[in-house]
Amino acid sequence: MPVNSALSTYSDWTYGAAVAVYFFAAVLYLFEAAFAKPAKAKARELVAAAGGSRSDGTWTPGLVVEERRSRAERLGSMGLALTVLGALLQAVSLVLRGFATGRAPWGNMYEYGSLLTLAAVVTWLVLARVFPVRRLGGFVLVPIVVLMFLGGTVLYADAAPVQPALQSYWLVVHVSVISVSSGILLVPGVASVLYLLKSSGRARFAKLPDSDVLDRLAYRSTVFAFPLFTIGIICGAIWAEAAWGRFWGWDPKETVAFVSWVVYAAYLHARATAGWRGRPAAWINTLGFALTVFNLFFINLVTTGLHSYAGVS
Repeated sequence: MPVNSALSTYSDWTYGAAVAVYFFAAVLYLFEAAFAKPAKAKARELVAAAGGSRSDGTWTPGLVVEERRSRAERLGSMGLALTVLGALLQAVSLVLRGFATGRAPWGNMYEYGSLLTLAAVVTWLVLARVFPVRRLGGFVLVPIVVLMFLGGTVLYADAAPVQPALQSYWLVVHVSVISVSSGILLVPGVASVLYLLKSSGRARFAKLPDSDVLDRLAYRSTVFAFPLFTIGIICGAIWAEAAWGRFWGWDPKETVAFVSWVVYAAYLHARATAGWRGRPAAWINTLGFALTVFNLFFINLVTTGLHSYAGVS
């Protein structure tokens, strides 16, 4: 099927627009994180205001004091809105790339990275509605902007049909599940790193959310992503048997994926085991995060194996 160059160009434009929007959203998030009041200080103000104090200091029973959002909080809300816009632009970019090539739009590292980062952004948006962690958006979006910038420059590949080895319905199943689950796992990785910083007790990290919030965020998102990651590995083994005549061959990417799976399984076990909760579990999850990033870049770009389909010239 010939490639539609016009749709491919529009896909690249919307991808670039998404990167720019994420960048501005990250700046707004970081501004909120830097200048917003710590959660405990704000809670004390609300408790004091609930007593019904007027501006002159007199107290009136039943007086409702309107909570006014600070400028930092308003900028954080703007950052969240920009994040939604960026996610929509990135989704449109993937859809246009798919229509332009007539296949699933994750056949090379550029497209794979776009789907992975989109999954991370959507995960963040969902978690930001469940947990009071909006001000951490900058810590999530900065690595995503870096990954997308590298994807759009160093790892960029022109729209084209995939290699014959990838022309299978397993491309839709295996690669999509692995990419989405890996993208989701980026978020708890960042949360665990921030948990380690917060639990260190240093004053410079006082504005971060409570350690308990970061711990629950990392655990719940990992619990959701781990079964998907497991399914992706199983689907990959089935595809390997059909393509190469064996379910498992200890290819570099297979090996690192298996090690990552063991680490995440150890994290979930540690998180549920007395004596391992808290910082030890967070360190294990951080190791899984590092392995995920390592598998994404080093294995595809440096080593040679059966999964060397980066599409980078």
